[in-house]
Amino acid sequence: MGINFDRALKLHAEALDLRSRRTEVVAANLANADTPGYMARDFDFKTTMAAVMGAGQPLKVTHAHHLQAPGNNPDELLYRMPTQMSLDGNTVETEQEKAVFADNALRYQASLRLLSSRIQGLMTAIKGE
Repeated sequence: MGINFDRALKLHAEALDLRSRRTEVVAANLANADTPGYMARDFDFKTTMAAVMGAGQPLKVTHAHHLQAPGNNPDELLYRMPTQMSLDGNTVETEQEKAVFADNALRYQASLRLLSSRIQGLMTAIKGE
């Protein structure tokens, strides 16, 4: 019986990819904190991860003029709703973005460690130790 590397590593590899993309989005928000009219963006990690892994089935569009429900596109960036809008129209809340960035970085490290541990376990199985 062979080892299916895709099945063994896919979850953690996809999580790393999505965490990396989310880091870029949040970093762009922080970089534009002083840009008038800039609207903070983000995506729902849990929904996007489920869509990437094939767990969630999007609504079926049977006609070109049908509208897609919001959030059905896993690559869709959503606008973050601020608790208090600034006078220049910028919706970036620096402290919230820093907290999201730190949380995402911590979860990225955890995913990286889990992937590394999984690879070590597979290497042990391959070597027969």
